Amino acid sequence: MPPAPSDEVLLASAHAADFEMFYRRHLDLVTAYVTRRAGSPDLTVDLVAETFARALTARRRYDADRGPGIAWLLWIARNLLIDTARRGRVASDARERLRMEPVVLDDDGYRRVEERAAFDVDALLESLPPDQREVVRRRVIDEEPYVLVADHVGCSEQLVRQRLSRGLATLRRTVERP
Repeated sequence: MPPAPSDEVLLASAHAADFEMFYRRHLDLVTAYVTRRAGSPDLTVDLVAETFARALTARRRYDADRGPGIAWLLWIARNLLIDTARRGRVASDARERLRMEPVVLDDDGYRRVEERAAFDVDALLESLPPDQREVVRRRVIDEEPYVLVADHVGCSEQLVRQRLSRGLATLRRTVERP
């Protein structure tokens, strides 16, 4: 079986099936990340939907040299969370441009959000080597700038980026296993 295409390949493609693969690959982790910060399933669903809608509309601007696809998605989600806190509501401009219908949750929808939110990020991080775990936790989970991560772990920003890329690639392979 050929290896799964990289996020870079999926985002560069104009085929809907490729973005769907990217979406399915990262949905659980983005949902877990947002839920930890949003607090309610309804808010989580809106933020996750807008995160992926923005990723879809901006996919051509994704630059793999700046970091892995999951880091880019979490950066989008983080900015949406900050914007939502400031405005008191979730922005929906990307969803509106794509003419997406609002998501209305029924009992099954709430259950699925809770299942995705239960994604055990901490246990997943424990599977990484300590140097990668520290960098992924600080850069992606705690959202520290590269310069602070590098200072804390005592290496160059370039090495931080390398460890982050390797750690996220390992996590992606772990999550994708059947």
